[in-house]
Amino acid sequence: MRGAPAPPPRIFLLSPASSHGERARLVFNPEAQFPLAQALRTRQGAPLGEVFTFLSGLYFRGKLGYARAFARPPAGVPGVVVITTSEGLVSPESPVTLDRLRRWAAVPIDAAEALYHRPLLRDAGLIDAAAGPECEVVLLGSIASGKYADVLLKVFGPRLLFPSAFVGRGDMSRGGLMLRCTDTRRELDYVPVATSVRHGARPPRLQPRRRARPAAE
Repeated sequence: MRGAPAPPPRIFLLSPASSHGERARLVFNPEAQFPLAQALRTRQGAPLGEVFTFLSGLYFRGKLGYARAFARPPAGVPGVVVITTSEGLVSPESPVTLDRLRRWAAVPIDAAEALYHRPLLRDAGLIDAAAGPECEVVLLGSIASGKYADVLLKVFGPRLLFPSAFVGRGDMSRGGLMLRCTDTRRELDYVPVATSVRHGARPPRLQPRRRARPAAE
């Protein structure tokens, strides 16, 4: 008797955190003394995932934890990469310095901006060639404006997927949803970006997140 077929390989592309908000001003402040700000001013820097989690808060933390929990990459292909404004797709473990973050902040995320879309198309093409036609590619980011989707669809076409539960949700709600899914090991349903509804009614508010209780000593 044959078992169930193996699920297809799957990788995740994460939209970036903004480098222009209140938290970004904190890390760019030369007087800042908290650990992440100090690490960014060193030659070694800090991991991109840690930096974007600080800048974005719940949303990026949810995306990164969810992607790491459910990625099934083909051999030799990263399971999780992050979209940047001017360096294409970058590993969440890549070290980020304050100078690198400033360079990213200087380039707008606009599908018409060559400094943004050319590196993104280049890296998406490399990943597409390495991952093969059976690999699913899930975008964890907004598809409403097309600033990510319109560029990535040129490479991945119908294999570019998106969580259907994201439609109508704001960033904080998406982040909370992904944290809950990671807690319960329940993966979201995905639909092709090319044929997805990009705008929709706001879904009901999430129930309070239940955290696992520590085991009794």
